[in-house]
Amino acid sequence: MFLTQASAFIITYPVNNDVDSESKVSMRAVAWERAFIQLAKEELLPMVQSKNLTLAFSSESSIEDELKRESTADAITISISYLVMFAYISLTLGDTPHLSSFYISSKVLLGLSGVMLVMLSVLGSVGFFSAIGIKSTLIIMEVIPFLVLAVGVDNMCILVHAVKRQPLELPLEGRISNALVEVGPSITLASLSEVLAFAVGSFIPMPACRVFSMFAALAVLLDFLLQITAFVALIVLDFMRAEDNRIDCFPCVKISGPFMEPNEGPSQRKPGLLARYMKEVHAPILGIWWVKAIVISVFAAFALASIALCTRIEPGLEQQIVLPRDSYLQGYFNNVSEYLRIGPPLYFVVKNYNYSSESIQTNQLCSISQCDSDSLLNEISRASLIPESSYISKPAASWLDDFLVWLSPEAFGCCRKFTNGSYCPPDDQPPCCSSSDGSCGIDGVCQDCTTCFLHSNLTNDRPSTAQFMEKLPWFLDALPSNDCAKGGHGAYTESVELPGYEDGVIQASSFRTYHTPLNKQVDYVNSMRAAREFSSRVSSSLKMEIFPYSVFYIYFEQYLDIWRTALINLAIAIGAVFVVCLIITWSLWSSAIILLVLAMIVVDMMGVMAILNIQLNAVSVVNLVMSVGIAVEFCVHVTHAFSVSSGDRNHRTKEALGTMGASVFSGITLTKLVGVIVLSFSRTEVFVVYYFQMFLALVLLGFLHGLVFLPVLLSMVGPPSRSLVIQKQDQPVVLPDQ
Repeated sequence: MFLTQASAFIITYPVNNDVDSESKVSMRAVAWERAFIQLAKEELLPMVQSKNLTLAFSSESSIEDELKRESTADAITISISYLVMFAYISLTLGDTPHLSSFYISSKVLLGLSGVMLVMLSVLGSVGFFSAIGIKSTLIIMEVIPFLVLAVGVDNMCILVHAVKRQPLELPLEGRISNALVEVGPSITLASLSEVLAFAVGSFIPMPACRVFSMFAALAVLLDFLLQITAFVALIVLDFMRAEDNRIDCFPCVKISGPFMEPNEGPSQRKPGLLARYMKEVHAPILGIWWVKAIVISVFAAFALASIALCTRIEPGLEQQIVLPRDSYLQGYFNNVSEYLRIGPPLYFVVKNYNYSSESIQTNQLCSISQCDSDSLLNEISRASLIPESSYISKPAASWLDDFLVWLSPEAFGCCRKFTNGSYCPPDDQPPCCSSSDGSCGIDGVCQDCTTCFLHSNLTNDRPSTAQFMEKLPWFLDALPSNDCAKGGHGAYTESVELPGYEDGVIQASSFRTYHTPLNKQVDYVNSMRAAREFSSRVSSSLKMEIFPYSVFYIYFEQYLDIWRTALINLAIAIGAVFVVCLIITWSLWSSAIILLVLAMIVVDMMGVMAILNIQLNAVSVVNLVMSVGIAVEFCVHVTHAFSVSSGDRNHRTKEALGTMGASVFSGITLTKLVGVIVLSFSRTEVFVVYYFQMFLALVLLGFLHGLVFLPVLLSMVGPPSRSLVIQKQDQPVVLPDQ
């Protein structure tokens, strides 16, 4: 009757496993599981579908196998994303395109060379840490190229654009020198800030964040060194090529005749369209007083709202998100969430249980007659009455209770022995001996058997140390039957660590119960936290070492302190940037402004996470830490250009946007936008959520804060100018006070 009315049922096949993944036991288990998955896909699934039924299946190794498949499922999408960024970078470094001279003024070869330097820095970081035994992870291979590309491209654009701004009558060496004097300090400041921010993060205990920070710090440092050495040399070679009328990408081919951009004189170069927009449109609009008031109000309001929204961010990482959309596990997890009415098994493990007659620990653990009212099993039973807060669904199955009942004289069908003292099984488990043995009666029923104990043989219904030691192996080998349902074989075979128990102490034993149904990631985290708090309280009360265990704890351990880890990591990263800015610039004013804008970007990123329901986990924490590094690029260059400009604050803001604004916008914003948009076509939800959505939010927030909010803030409360105005032949010459 029950089976005909059931909407779903679960069949479980227990498979022996081993801690050592390379052992024969583990290898056999994995081989069996993969054969089972193949059988389910090829034979069982078509069979049940033909009967209009639904089958969902999984094995212990399924998630690992599907994650490996996921890592390659979007390889093409990621490759296209990077190729699109490479193509844009190669084009954006060139001058304003003109059909008559584009083949010379373009800088495709220079852009590709710069991209190769970025890749070399990533490979150098991965190679170094691999050489010292630190393995790279999927997060590193997917995120660090994005990070280093953002930093590297920005520096490339800034350097090339700075050289273009120099007067053409100067020799090439002079233009390169002046460009490095102009933008070198801000590139150094930004790069060292990022390196220190990531380097300090390598001391965070969370493995994913620590390893990412180590790889990122070295990659950014190598990229900076290559940018100020090799890439500067490549700029010189490319400008020499252009001035010698040699074709881009084919420098061996030379065009006859002088090369000159249309509408340009011999000593001037027309600013690019983006630079003119920044200086003539963008900056004047931001200089209007009511626009400033609106910008400050909107950004401050969004920052305050983001702080309030941060409390809605839940820790965890939904398993369905990290799997390919066509994975067979998608249906399995959905069905488990919909139909399963009991949660994962929960084991309370007791270490060093002293079962000797002199010890009181037996009564501190059991829950039958004469056990302490505050014993472990009684506390578990009481906790199961409040499952909303304890996340414990039922009292624990106790090998100790069943063993004590099995020993009891009232259970005359359980603990029995022959006259020679050996174990005698229940009567409904014939034969109890070989047919030639005189102890076997008709139909194999045992003769000359008696119960193990009389009440007079026990002390307060508890066995002595010797009795406990002798009968425990009997109990664990006894098969349950109608005559004795308390046999421990099967139910408790793995619940007691027998080696070493002869000394009167069982080193480890477990008592099994179940969590309540856990549907959300936050349920898993809260259930783990509740189990630990319960164990800590009972351990302190009973003066015993007790800890909880469930199979999912190893995956959710990180989420117990994920908020603390994230905030410490972000605080260290932002603090490191502030310290580097303060040391290099010797300006508390400028450093404080950069610190404020960085903090606002990170807070707003977390607010976006709350709005988009993005959970807090290793991937999102790494993205938040990375956002500090990329946000530095949006802030430092504009702030430095503002500091070394002369005039009032509005004029200096206009000059900073005209020189650095265009480079930052084209170097980071547009480059990342074209690459991030490609990720929206990913087959895996984790790329859409944690890379497309978060990276898109990072780029947009960085652009808005770095090129809208920061200029307004500088025009209102920016630091004083660090330039010196020297009168020479009645002409003011502005020199940066380095």
